[in-house]
Amino acid sequence: MKVRIGANATAEEAEAVAAALAEHYRDDVAVFVGESDTPAATRDGPDESEPEQEYEPTDREDELWDEIEEILEGGPEKYKERLSEQGKLFVRDRLDLWFNAEQSSAGSRTESGDGDDGILFEDGRFAEWDSDDQLPADGLITGAAEFEGRDLHFMANDFTVKAGSMAEKGVEKFLRMQQRALKTGKPVLYLMDSSGGRIDQQSGFFANREGIGKYYYNHSQLSGRVPQICVLYGPCIAGAAYTPVFADFTVMVEGMSAMAIASPRMVQMVTGEDIDMQELGGARMHAEESGSADLVATDEEHARELVAQLTSYLPDNSDEKPPQTDGRPPEKSPKGIDAVIPDAPNRAYDMHEVVERVVDAESFFELKESYGKEILTGFGRVDGRPVGIVANQPAERAGAIFPDAAEKAAEFVWTCDAYNIPLLYLADTPGFMAGSGVEKDAILEKGKKMIYATSAATVPKQCVVVRKAYGAGIYAMSGPAYDPESTIALPSGEIAIMGPEAAINAVYANKLNDIDDPEERKKREQELREEYREDIDVHRMASDVVIDDIVPPSTLRDELVNRFDFYETVEKDVPDKKHGTII
Repeated sequence: MKVRIGANATAEEAEAVAAALAEHYRDDVAVFVGESDTPAATRDGPDESEPEQEYEPTDREDELWDEIEEILEGGPEKYKERLSEQGKLFVRDRLDLWFNAEQSSAGSRTESGDGDDGILFEDGRFAEWDSDDQLPADGLITGAAEFEGRDLHFMANDFTVKAGSMAEKGVEKFLRMQQRALKTGKPVLYLMDSSGGRIDQQSGFFANREGIGKYYYNHSQLSGRVPQICVLYGPCIAGAAYTPVFADFTVMVEGMSAMAIASPRMVQMVTGEDIDMQELGGARMHAEESGSADLVATDEEHARELVAQLTSYLPDNSDEKPPQTDGRPPEKSPKGIDAVIPDAPNRAYDMHEVVERVVDAESFFELKESYGKEILTGFGRVDGRPVGIVANQPAERAGAIFPDAAEKAAEFVWTCDAYNIPLLYLADTPGFMAGSGVEKDAILEKGKKMIYATSAATVPKQCVVVRKAYGAGIYAMSGPAYDPESTIALPSGEIAIMGPEAAINAVYANKLNDIDDPEERKKREQELREEYREDIDVHRMASDVVIDDIVPPSTLRDELVNRFDFYETVEKDVPDKKHGTII
């Protein structure tokens, strides 16, 4: 390479130019000054025939790897042995199960693999490294990982370190993970196995501005922004029990998980009640009685499978749409829908039989199936599109809406709306249950929440009157007044203030009592019943354009495919206000 520079350049400047260009271009360089034909400086490029020196890791890096491997071993060996006795995995093995993580992903000195899954990185690994006690990572692991093809934040308690208890450094890691999730807009997975706060160190983390209390502030900020999913692997007590209930979805493992405000020993001390952990706050109790568990797994592998299914219906955050798949035909033919629904409005049947004829095969993913069983809630796909399904269940107490079912439906609708999942309501209910028992259980308050959630939802909604829709049941199930994109009915549908029996008793009781002949009274009751049912039949509602259409049951799935597709981009205005007051 020949280069000419200004006539005023010195010999030193020419040498510097030659050296720099030879190094940069890896070529021989001759530098000429002014008009001279003789080079003022030359420099040969690097000899490519000589291999560059290869460097190896030093003792300093080897020492660091030794330190990392010591951290990865977790707490004392005796506590690991107890895990196996309890049928639980050591936390690092648990992370392997979740993320198919090779040792390299977790931080061993082997070179990184090329697998699709694994831990991307870990934060705060050296927390409490200089502690006099054995506290690797301060008993709490946080980082980022790839799960089922999607990136997410995660945390996991190490039960071999002080029973997974939380202290200052671990709390700091937990908070950073949450705050970073707000920035990235990526889901958060909590793998909980914690006995709560570390009491002997509470002054460093309990009531501080950036202490454990900030967990739940951050949970609240993340709520509805990114999906938060919590899996419990052990008894989570006191503060550790709040993360599961703040999460959008909670998975408990049968016979292993538990959560409660206080331990059985504390309960006995405070109240005198003698109770074991599973009875106090085990998976079955929370699945059937409190409704705090969305899903119950049989073991650790099953818990992962459930979360993998769950996340397939969810977007990464509230700005995105839920992921669609290729559509599949229903598991059962839609031609059988009409045969499933009895002619008699009070005869029971299983609403799953309708759902399975509407959604894609094997796509109905039910949540809280053992709680508030009068309403089914869960995700499904309609020609590949995720939808949230709220369906009355006539097989359970005639499909009447009880307080627990109303609360369950309200929370589900609220969650679907937060993550842009369209809603499908399948109505077959005599309305909200009446009586002193449900009044004491707050039927008005919890019914109000269901109606509020339905009213406030801005995602596309489709309401199908499958059979009866009586009383405020038609309101809670997103009837015509609740801004559904469509209200359609099957020919078996009825809409009324109340059912025929109750209406006749309310309006004609005195007149019927005046009829002395029992046969004549019975005949008149039947005539009134038939007249009333004609008045509430969906054909009358369609004639008055109260509903949009009556569709042949065998075409219901196709009808819903077209309607959800057509209204996919609908946007709804909401009043200019801070927020509602109904929660």
